[in-house]
This record gives sequence, structure tokens and C-alpha cells, in this order.
Amino acid sequence: MSKNSKPAAVGIFVWLGLFGAWATGRADWTMPQDIQPIKAPFPMPDIQRPVFPERDFPITDYGAQEGGTLKATQAISRAVEACSKAGGGRVVVPKGKWLTGAVHLKSNVNLHLAEGAELLFSDDPNDYLPAVPTMWEGLECYNYSPLIYAYQCRNIAITGKGKLICIQDKWKRWMDRPPAHLQGLKELYEMAVKNVPVQERNMARDGINLRPPFIQPNRCKNVLLENITIRNSPFWTIHPVLCENVIIRGLDVQCRGRNTDGVDPEFCRNVLIEYCQFDQGDDPIVIKAGRNHDGWRIGRPSENIVIRYCTVILGHNLLAVGSEMSAGVRNVYMHDCEYRPYEGFVRSCVLIKTNHRRGGFVEDIFVENIQFHGSKPAKAVLEIDTDVLYQWRDLVPTYERRLTKIRNIQLKNIQVDKAQYGLWIHGEAEEPVRDIFLENVRVDEITDKAREIIHAENIVEKNVQFGAEGDYSG
Repeated sequence: MSKNSKPAAVGIFVWLGLFGAWATGRADWTMPQDIQPIKAPFPMPDIQRPVFPERDFPITDYGAQEGGTLKATQAISRAVEACSKAGGGRVVVPKGKWLTGAVHLKSNVNLHLAEGAELLFSDDPNDYLPAVPTMWEGLECYNYSPLIYAYQCRNIAITGKGKLICIQDKWKRWMDRPPAHLQGLKELYEMAVKNVPVQERNMARDGINLRPPFIQPNRCKNVLLENITIRNSPFWTIHPVLCENVIIRGLDVQCRGRNTDGVDPEFCRNVLIEYCQFDQGDDPIVIKAGRNHDGWRIGRPSENIVIRYCTVILGHNLLAVGSEMSAGVRNVYMHDCEYRPYEGFVRSCVLIKTNHRRGGFVEDIFVENIQFHGSKPAKAVLEIDTDVLYQWRDLVPTYERRLTKIRNIQLKNIQVDKAQYGLWIHGEAEEPVRDIFLENVRVDEITDKAREIIHAENIVEKNVQFGAEGDYSG
């Protein structure tokens, strides 16, 4: 690591001159109607939004009753079926309150929430049976249906200015990890190790309590989520799995509680996330790619993911990768985003997390033009932790040791108010972290030390200042 000692005033002056051009020339974050061309530091196709015929299928035509007391599950299902059979269109949820269980989309269906519409999802787990093929923390299984689910569909959407609201009461009681839940996780993990067929992995059993995600398109192509408001979630909020060409834009998402991530693309390629606001109980934006044996078996990296013009109100990190990433993550570009937490736990601006069981790789991650504010200190601008095991550390043994290759992580034009560290990188001796590039990065206040780096090679800093006392390199 190249690091020169210079007076604080000189460091600040040089940094401000280079960084100020971005800070003062920041783009207008008002979302345009049309998706603007995508510019990325890797080959990235322009993703076209799915197009639907101009036909409407109001759920009231199929028996739905407004008021939020009588379940409209069957009425919505009939409307989706009719819409898909007709060649596609919009299934319209009118203004008002509508109670439902699981909603299963089909190809060429746009679930459209009119302004003033509130689609309320029951908290009765029985409303999400029978079990469907899904993925839970990187492991494939059959489990309770996601609240909104699509399987092997093409051209699907959820749009409109209405709200999706999860009634969270009973799900909250599932957020703990009692012995029966942990035993179920152990069984699922060991089934993956033994390559037990997915259809034999039934996790929708009493006591295991694997909460479903809110929205999960599974093995779908051409997916659009636009303008909707989402409140509460049993688990991960938006979880595309093995999808291609995904657009998530203009969402207002607030979901508190354990493991309530914002958006978790997993085994996905060609994803655009833009103009969204996240207020989460866990990671707001996190890239996944399967856990251990299931990740290696599926073998499809998450790649070509662009995140731009997003705001995080609360969440553990601004951008996270992992810890489920065994098939690999590459070509991720986040730019022009802001983190401004007003309460609660704050972790890092960028967190890459893995462990000695994951294998896989994380490479070509680009983050630039970021403002990270908050009264509480973040842990670091960049945190790389290769020993993240959570409850799995003692729950199951290491059946197979595979280290993760982490390389080419680039951060540019980053401003952080306060952090414990500038860089916190713990690699592995056998597989060091490689090729970390920082340019025009500043932390106003460091509360611990500027750098804690173990087993990392080729860290290059240009115009980097960690702390007001002039810990400057360039």
C-alpha cells in the first residue's frame, strides 16, 4: 500500500478539488418516465421493460370485495388466470383495502395497483400453502409460498402507485431461532450436502418456521417492479432467483424486523435497480449467489447488476455481497447513491462477506459517487470479512473447505461522515484479497484506526483521507 504523510490542509485541499466536481455536479434524482441508457465499466445490455397488451382485468370482476376483511385470494387468482390466457394485460387492484393470501403471477401479467389501493397480505401461514419450490438463505427447498410468487414466467410486472402491505403479527413470532427452527436448518443444509432432490426437501412443516420472502420471481425472464410502496415483510423483501432482465425502479420500501433485507438478486443477470428508497431491518441491497453445495451445483453467477440513484434511510450497509455467494458475483456497479440513517445499527458503506465454506468468487465490484451520512459511525468504508458464519458456525461442521477469491474492488468519490475504520479487510492466508483501488475517498472522522488489513495484496490509494488529522495518501 502506497501511503505518504502530508499535512492535513494539503490533503483536504487536494481531495476537495477532485471530489468537489462530483459533489456539486450531482445528477437530478427525479425518476424519468423512460429508463435511461445504462453506462457501466463492464459490458451491460440496456434492459427493456416488458410490454403488456392494453387490457385490464379488475379483480372486482372476479369476485373481490373491498374492505380488507374478506380474502380476495381466489378472485385475484381467477383474474391472473384470465389475463394470462387472454395473452396478457393488467390485473388491476382498485382503490381500497383488499385482503389476500399468496398471489401467484403468470406470464404476460402486470399486477397493477391503482393509486389508493392497499393489497393486504394475511399473516396466517396456511394462506401460503401448498409449498412451492423456492430458495431460503441460498438453499433450495419447498417452503411456504412467497407472498407474491412467479415460477418460470416471462414478462411479469408489479406496477402502480398503490401499496403492498404485509400483516406482520404472526410472522414476528417466527423471527426467533428456537431449537426446532435450527434443527430444520441443519436438516436442509445436510440435504444440500448430500444432493437430495429439491422436491424431497419439504420445509413447510410445523416448528421449522422458515419465513417466506415478500416478492419472489423464480426462474423468470423480463421482470418489472415499478413505483409501488412496500410495507413490512416476513423475511427478505424482494428476492429474484435465477432471473434475467430485472428492472426495479421507483420503489418505496420499509420493512423492519430480523432478516428483512430490501432486495436480494440471487443467481440473476442483467439487473437494474434505480430511484428506490430503502428502510430495512437488515441489508438494503445485497447480492447473493447460493450457499455452498447448492451454489456450486447451480453454478450461475450473479452478474451485470447496476444500482443507481437510490437512497437508504436505514439498513446495515449501503451495498453488501454475500454471504451466500458460492456460485460467484461479478460485474456490480453502484453509483450516485446516498445513505442517511436516522437511527439504529450502521455497518459499512460496502461489505463483502464470506467464509471458508463458500468457495466462489467476488470480482469486478465498482462503487462511486456515494454520500454516507449519519451520527453513528459506520464500521468502514470498505469491509471485507472472510469469516462470517452466523448461526451456522456451530450448527453444522465444515463438510468441505473452499475459500473465496476476492479481487478487483474499486471505490471512487466516496464521502463518509464518521467510521471506526477506513478499510477493514480480513482475508485468508491461502487466498488473500487482491487488487483494491480507492480514489477520492474521504472519512471526516475515524474513531478507531484508519486501516486494519490482514492478508490483502495490491491495495492502491489515490487521494484518500481517513480522519481530520491528515491520514492522507495519494
